[in-house]
Amino acid sequence: MATNTNRMALIAADDVDNHKDNGAPRKPEGKQKAMLVCFILGLGSLVSWNSMLTIADYYYTLFPKYHPSRVLTLVYQPFALGTIAIMTWNESKINTRMRNLAGYSLFSASTFLVLVLDLATAGKGGIAHFIGLCVLSACFGLADGLVQGGMVGDLSFMCPEFIQSFLAGLAASGALISLLRVLTKLAFDKSHDGLRKGAILFLACSTFIEFVCIFLYAFCFPKLPIVKYYRSKAAAEGSKTVSADLAAVGLNTKPNDQGADDDSKQVERMSIKELLLKNLDYAVDLLLIYVITLSIFPGFLYENTGTHQLGTWYPIVLIAMYNVLDLISRYIPLVKWLKLESRKGIFIAVVLRFLLIPAFYFTAKYADQGWMILLTSFLGLTNGYLTVCVLTLAPKGYKGPEQNALGNLLVACLLGGIFAGVVLDWLWLIGHGNW
Repeated sequence: MATNTNRMALIAADDVDNHKDNGAPRKPEGKQKAMLVCFILGLGSLVSWNSMLTIADYYYTLFPKYHPSRVLTLVYQPFALGTIAIMTWNESKINTRMRNLAGYSLFSASTFLVLVLDLATAGKGGIAHFIGLCVLSACFGLADGLVQGGMVGDLSFMCPEFIQSFLAGLAASGALISLLRVLTKLAFDKSHDGLRKGAILFLACSTFIEFVCIFLYAFCFPKLPIVKYYRSKAAAEGSKTVSADLAAVGLNTKPNDQGADDDSKQVERMSIKELLLKNLDYAVDLLLIYVITLSIFPGFLYENTGTHQLGTWYPIVLIAMYNVLDLISRYIPLVKWLKLESRKGIFIAVVLRFLLIPAFYFTAKYADQGWMILLTSFLGLTNGYLTVCVLTLAPKGYKGPEQNALGNLLVACLLGGIFAGVVLDWLWLIGHGNW
């Protein structure tokens, strides 16, 4: 005897399926709109933090002895990793809707407070200002741990294009901020407090984008027919994390007392440990991708690439090229014959990226700026491409609750790689004696 949960979810799924007059089902509507919303939500998941990284040249003028790019990243990452670890372990008990809304709200508030802090200190340096930035960086890490795992887990039981759009939005945040950085440098380069004016503009734009994300996730995304369809389908497969989102659009999926025993059987699924063992190669792939990337980007590019003809434009160009190629590469897997679907092939490609570390070292030491720009572009290209390949292939073959758990687990590995890369990035300083 089916439970009330499954009956209601299946009825909801039938409603969004919208059968044609001849009885043949058609796909739920709203896929393109959902992809656009996923892109904007991805944009909002990193735009605030990317703003902090991209205006690092401003912070280097305020705090020249504190290594702001490296220190702020080092503060950010433990909070992101710790939060996603807790969320992953308890993902089946967590209200995904409240989790994501809390994350976007924290992003919005923290970004606004960075702006307020700069205005309150009148753009002056000092240890108090820097400590304040460190505290807010920790808040960014907490928000990242809430949003990235929550969104990837939520989208994992939907179509792969939604994950791809969300991941493209993550990369677009860097590209957008880099474009704004170039424009603000052109506009304010010769004006008084030009760096500060650009930074204020960045933070104001980021705050606005975060408010937009709160609105889209709370009111627009849940109402799209295709989103209701996939969430209803996940509820029918035993997922509890979608209940609040379905309730927000008037779909009640709470089980009755009679069906409680049947419902407990329906939600049986692989444990986190079992999912990790079956997807260990994917987990290691993401870990290593971001160990390599974050051991080079952004700290090495800001502090260890020397002085060249581009002058103060040099780190800005490097960061921009990385972000633009990272964005472009996340669309390459949409072309079927360009998508790497072999698990062994992905792993080999990931391991080969370790060659980038000596390549960057010798390029910084002996080559000119053109080779460094080319190498940085390749770093972004491989980072985005391999990330999308892993996160869109891994959820296939699992049911709703398992897909959500696996999405959270893989993001935890991704953030673990970022944290390890950030720590290893300090080895460049040790090698150069620049403490």
